[in-house]
Amino acid sequence: MDLEGAINRWHEQVNSGDLEAVVGVVTDPVVVLGPKGAGPITPAGFADWVERSGIRLVPRSWHPIGERLMVVEEDASWPESSAPTRVATVFRVTGDKVSAALRLPNLKQALELAYICREMAATE
Repeated sequence: MDLEGAINRWHEQVNSGDLEAVVGVVTDPVVVLGPKGAGPITPAGFADWVERSGIRLVPRSWHPIGERLMVVEEDASWPESSAPTRVATVFRVTGDKVSAALRLPNLKQALELAYICREMAATE
C-alpha cells in the first residue's frame, strides 16, 4: 500500500473535477467529515459533493500518523472564495484508495482526531 500515493491521486482527481476518476479513488463506502456532517457515503455521493462544492485542495504539509493514516494540511478554495482557507484533513487509506477523508478547520484538531483514530484501531 502506498499511503502518500493514494492521497496524491485523491487530490489530483478531486481537483480535476473528473467525476468518474473521483469515484475510482475512494472506497465504497468512504467516510467523510466536513462542516455539513459526517458519515459513510457512496463513491457517487462523494463525486456529487465534489461537483456541488467546486472545492480545490492544495496540500501544504504532510503528517504521517500510522501505516494507514495521514493528516494533510491544505489550502482549500471554492468558486466563491476570494482567497484560500487553510484546513487539514485526516486521511485513511485502504488498499490503494482513500477510505476516510475527515476535514477539520485546522491542523491541531486534525492531528488530535488522527491520534484518537489510531489508538482506537490499535485497541480493537
